Amino acid sequence: MTSAIIDTPPALPQTHRPSEVVGFWQAAGRKRWFSKSTSFDAEFKQRFLPAHEAALRGYLIGWSLTAEGALALVLLLDQFPRNAFRDTPRAYETDALARETADQAIAKGFDRQVEELLRPFFYMPFMHSEHLADQQRCVALCAGVDASTQRAAVKHRVIIARFGRFPHRNAVLGRVSTPEEITFLADGGFKG
Repeated sequence: MTSAIIDTPPALPQTHRPSEVVGFWQAAGRKRWFSKSTSFDAEFKQRFLPAHEAALRGYLIGWSLTAEGALALVLLLDQFPRNAFRDTPRAYETDALARETADQAIAKGFDRQVEELLRPFFYMPFMHSEHLADQQRCVALCAGVDASTQRAAVKHRVIIARFGRFPHRNAVLGRVSTPEEITFLADGGFKG
């Protein structure tokens, strides 16, 4: 007789609850959300790496039953890796899972149940996608949010429509850039 190995979810500290993840992100604010900061990246990683790992393994699926929990999952799967694993392939590792989580949350109307300032984070997994259909969806979803988010959505869609991918990811992902992509980046094209 063999014994089965049971994959038990890790016990997470009290700081790893949906309200803690969302509260941390909300307190960080727009300036820290969209700028590179090694100190912010380090703090985010130090505080929430176990929660990210648990989300990646599906241990936090119960969070997806509420708007706040779903938002926390999307933040852990989409925003967290972009900060914690910046400039590595791991930054994009959970993109598909983030899109799936966001898709389910939007279908439940959870994007309309969170503070307006945080609503676009349900849409960003589509903005980060290298699939044009996801980009089109993001632009449509962002039509009802602030002008800055709308402009970002359009900018991302234009790049995917032009190149079929984000050229600034090529080096990190080991992809060969085309001459057109090299020129785009050299001319100050979007670098993520």
